[in-house]
Order: sequence, then structure tokens, then C-alpha cells
Amino acid sequence: MDAETIRNLIEAGLPGARADVQGDDGVHFEATVVCEAFAGKLPLARHRMVYATLGDLMGGAIHALALKTITPGEAG
Repeated sequence: MDAETIRNLIEAGLPGARADVQGDDGVHFEATVVCEAFAGKLPLARHRMVYATLGDLMGGAIHALALKTITPGEAG
């Protein structure tokens, strides 16, 4: 697994989202995801939205994914 693949999956699964994904060891990653669809949602709901774009890869090919989920307005 690589950061670019994860970025593509997140951006495809959350239309209009921008994802910045980092991770060099192939199993541990961190991502900042900016998406208007996060507006009005609590952090847990935002994280679930991102995890849904990755499906069965979570806990498998992706061992860990640290997330920062924000709206465009929160991005400053």
C-alpha cells in the first residue's frame, strides 16, 4: 500500500475532498482530509466517512491511519 493510492481512494469516495497522505513504511499512514461534506459532523462521524472510502483495506493492508478531518472553512 502507498500514500498515493490511499489519497486516490479517499478523494474518489468523498467527492470534492482534498487529501494529503503521508507514510513511508507501507502500513502506517497519516492523512489530512479537507471536505465540505464534514460540515456539521462530529470528528467520529468524519473519520467514519473516510474509513468508508477505504473499506476492507483498513486493518488489513492499512494497519494504521491517523486522521485530521476538516472543512475548507476550518482549513483557514
